[in-house]
Amino acid sequence: MKKQQLKLLILLGAAFAFTWTSCKKDKATEVNPQEAPIRPVKASSNAYVTDLFDFNPAPGQFTNTGLGDTAAAKATLKTDQGLVSLGGWGGYIVVGFDHTVLNTDGKTDFVVYGNAFEKFAEPGVIWVMQDKNGNGKPDDTWYEIEGSASHKDGYVRNYSVTYTRPARDIHTGLPCDTCSVPWKDNKGNTGVIQTNMFHTQAYYPIGLKTDTYTLTGSLLPSSNINMDDPTFITSASFDYGYADNSAGGDKIDISSAIDDKGNKVNLKGIDFIKVQTGILANMGWLGEQSTEFTGAADLSLLK
Repeated sequence: MKKQQLKLLILLGAAFAFTWTSCKKDKATEVNPQEAPIRPVKASSNAYVTDLFDFNPAPGQFTNTGLGDTAAAKATLKTDQGLVSLGGWGGYIVVGFDHTVLNTDGKTDFVVYGNAFEKFAEPGVIWVMQDKNGNGKPDDTWYEIEGSASHKDGYVRNYSVTYTRPARDIHTGLPCDTCSVPWKDNKGNTGVIQTNMFHTQAYYPIGLKTDTYTLTGSLLPSSNINMDDPTFITSASFDYGYADNSAGGDKIDISSAIDDKGNKVNLKGIDFIKVQTGILANMGWLGEQSTEFTGAADLSLLK
């Protein structure tokens, strides 16, 4: 074999080895949602959510009461008969299933329960997550369920509100229980979570050590609220896609999940859901709009 031919073979071999190694490395580090681990349904699997991972209410008339504390949040597990208030805009709860809820073509996959009824809904944004890294924790990427209000005026993605603890009493140093809670959003708007005569406890979460905190999510339009008759305030539901939106629960298709830019995502299944109060509105004597969560279930396991 001539020296030039041998040199050419060596160069070709080195190039092949480099290409094979690079491809192997790329394949190993690639994160593909379709290859996320699936936790199969077992005989012991529960149709309802079984684990509470986070409960972070916004200020509201039921915050710091038995309807807006961690005990109430835990009572929504393994049932559709719990009840916890998420407070004003941005308050949320994160729960998980003991198995992966599969995305079935052409069908709704899970249901979120609330306490909506005819002519009065308090819609909450629903987020889903699949356990891509397989560690059993909701620390991967949240995807928003796209609902019918996602393209309406008043819908804002990547919205945030900062709440401030009300001024303290100069004599006791304690929070002013009857004071409304100031807020400021990332659009420069300001307002308050207004207190009312029916609920006189502190509306700002008493468990927080900081005097401000910020919640982030998607803002839904408040145009469905009708306060023309103060004695009969109504809040119509959206057509589809939200929690605490329809009497009897809201059925959700995992295929309607979108990313932070509004693009559709292809999820094989989901392990965790987050429900978050979606509307920032004061309804007079009825208080703030506050999504309520009573449970969630895998539709494929409900009998």
